[in-house]
Amino acid sequence: MIIRAKAPLRVSFAGGGTDIPPYPQEHGGAVLCSTINKYAYANIIPGGREIEVHSLDYDMTIKYTNSDTALYDGKLDLVKAALRVMEVSDSYATVYLHSDAPPGSGLGSSSSMVVALIGAIKHWLQRPMTSYDIAALAYRVERIELAIAGGMQDQYAAAFGGFNFIEFQGDTVVVNPLRVRSDTINELEYNLLLCYTGGIRLSAHIIDDQVQNYRTGHVDSLEGLHQLKMIAYEMKKALLLGRLDDFGALLHEGWQNKKRLSNRISNSHIDGIYEEALRYGALGGKLLGAGGGGYLLLYCPYNKKHRVAAAIERMGGQITPWNFENRGLQTWESDRGVMSGTIHSMAV
Repeated sequence: MIIRAKAPLRVSFAGGGTDIPPYPQEHGGAVLCSTINKYAYANIIPGGREIEVHSLDYDMTIKYTNSDTALYDGKLDLVKAALRVMEVSDSYATVYLHSDAPPGSGLGSSSSMVVALIGAIKHWLQRPMTSYDIAALAYRVERIELAIAGGMQDQYAAAFGGFNFIEFQGDTVVVNPLRVRSDTINELEYNLLLCYTGGIRLSAHIIDDQVQNYRTGHVDSLEGLHQLKMIAYEMKKALLLGRLDDFGALLHEGWQNKKRLSNRISNSHIDGIYEEALRYGALGGKLLGAGGGGYLLLYCPYNKKHRVAAAIERMGGQITPWNFENRGLQTWESDRGVMSGTIHSMAV
């Protein structure tokens, strides 16, 4: 029997950065985000005499006999940390992992992978855990166990799924699912473009720079964070009222404030693509994730979207098809594909 799990990736519309400590501890943070139909997958085949982990994306395999003996050496450390935090020390299995987007793409793929893995382990060991428990544990794996710089929104977005307004006050996280009208969701999806700009970025370096600017009292950085939080509330209101042109304009306003946090967030290539998109009719947009590269999200009136897409492709950008996903983490069991200890079918 194979235990499978998948957790959706996310697009962050507003407030990203206000979920990164110490800002939420001192001022409170808020983000608006939604999950999309791109996923991180974890597959567990229980049994054997060791833990054997295969990353299908990196064509990498690690093996060890006990989670206590797995050293963090840069090779699939997220998996080792998840197994250690979940206290998988006397159970063995073969684990297969893969994702629809690489780390550094800006879609929260690393956090989604940890959420998927924790979900699969929970299913395997029959652990009673809520979506809040899973998200909090995923945060612990990334930010505490492995000390990877970053915020708190990605883990909760992947665990809960759908459109969420997530508030952070100190160490307390409140996920507010939004009841967005279906015609508003369809119209928003129709008017958004997801563009891959290239340049997988090292988000930890950008985040370290952002946090350093905040800690040293950089006035522009602090004011940028305050504005990003305010824009998240305004964008939530625009979304719930179906005022999508306002939503697009707020994306632009948020992107201008995001760039105030660190001079590493954008570069001349990204700025050039964005300016060209605006010239051809986009109302606004933003880089997803910490910045520096990866995916650019753009809001375009439907009758100008094709012109914006063509302009971006001429500049080397790649338009990516996608849809919104309302479901969060999912786990299930399958008896397909088990033969000689390998998976022959990854169908879901």
